Amino acid sequence: MDSQSIGSLVYLVLLGCVVGSYFLISHRRNIGQMARHALLWGLIFLGVIAGVGLWSDIRRDIAPQQSVFAEEGRIEVPQAHDGHFYMTAQVNGKPVMFVVDTGATDIVLTRQDARMVGIDPERLVYSGRAGTANGVVDTARTTVDEFAVGPLVDRDVAVWVNRGEMNTSLLGMAYLRRFERIEISDGTLVLER
Repeated sequence: MDSQSIGSLVYLVLLGCVVGSYFLISHRRNIGQMARHALLWGLIFLGVIAGVGLWSDIRRDIAPQQSVFAEEGRIEVPQAHDGHFYMTAQVNGKPVMFVVDTGATDIVLTRQDARMVGIDPERLVYSGRAGTANGVVDTARTTVDEFAVGPLVDRDVAVWVNRGEMNTSLLGMAYLRRFERIEISDGTLVLER
């Protein structure tokens, strides 16, 4: 400890003694009740300190987030509570959340996500058909100017817009094949270029 830290510590101890003495003198007839209140506030204070200290661990477990290591061309995506891997990409500059789906052939956008990135789903020609867990749906092929995950940017990327009901856009093998290595280890999906 340096001299400034020692001075601050001495100041805080003296301040605590003064405040504590005031409460002892003013509540000398209700010492038991004051002790209970002091214990309660002490436990609340310790709980807040523990919560702040553990926040990064709690946040990682509650809302896991992907990490992009640009120099290494690597993306790490933690597994979510439902067992899926969710990845956010900037599509034409707009953030779109995808579920990584190795069973999907292509990148498939929901109509809502397509609209958000500047594609009008009503003007597309739904000439394709895709077999899904919900049955066969009509799809339309189009391209997006830019598909970026952090600094990893792909241009003129083919995507499909699903005419059926879909909650989340799918990131299929058409995108995953752009990586040299795909690995799932310890609850983390690792993609490397």
